[in-house]
Amino acid sequence: MVQRKDNSARTNRSRPGKRSPEAEPAGKQRLQKVLAAAGIASRRACEDLIRAGLVRVNRKVVDTLPAFVDPQTDVITVEGKRIHAQPKVYFLLNKPKNVICTSSDPYGRKKAVDLVDCRERVFCVGRLDADTTGGIILTNDSELANRLAHPRYELPKTYEVTLKGRIEGDAIESLKKGTWLAEGKTGRSAVRVLHRGRDESVVEVTIRQGLNRQVRRMMANVGFKVKALKRTAIGGITIKGLSVGGCRRLTTSQVKYLRKATGLSV
Repeated sequence: MVQRKDNSARTNRSRPGKRSPEAEPAGKQRLQKVLAAAGIASRRACEDLIRAGLVRVNRKVVDTLPAFVDPQTDVITVEGKRIHAQPKVYFLLNKPKNVICTSSDPYGRKKAVDLVDCRERVFCVGRLDADTTGGIILTNDSELANRLAHPRYELPKTYEVTLKGRIEGDAIESLKKGTWLAEGKTGRSAVRVLHRGRDESVVEVTIRQGLNRQVRRMMANVGFKVKALKRTAIGGITIKGLSVGGCRRLTTSQVKYLRKATGLSV
């Protein structure tokens, strides 16, 4: 059954005047998220459909948010037409440079979702900067995506970093031990030198955090400018054999690996 909760009288105690975010009950999802995942419209447009009284759950009109449903068991209709939960799909994309990881862009830039050929509505798990290339997962499995983005379950991510200049031992040790950023000290990193020349170095760095532009900022902290940055692996899933701009479906064993790594049943 749908669960409807009126939050109008509740406020965040620590920040007067602000409403507390409503957590999703176990096994349920926000109604607008389910509608968007079924390809009805964008999430914001789906919220408008709900408020207009055009959505029913188990034959009852739901026109108040937040509302939570189980897409596997609840009967959901929009203007009298039943929606069906889409099958879960999982892709690995080798993102090219100047492609962004958002579902929409007012400037008309190329998006990662444009490079995935599937009927389902997918989204990026996390983000890579426009000028960063390499592996990113796209899926319509919001439960797994939320776990993968949560710091508690953060999988190690491996990057190949091309630097301007010759990197030496002191800088490498600082990267391994952690460097100080505005958010605090980064965690320990695995660092391996792949090439070291007079004017350019290439290192492989593995981190577990996901701070904004973290690798670039770490390198700047030890005195190096990043010339190119490529994510080569997400946990045990690598882009080996995947051309730039290419994508492939994750195998059943890879999906099980991600679910197990984030504490979900396999």
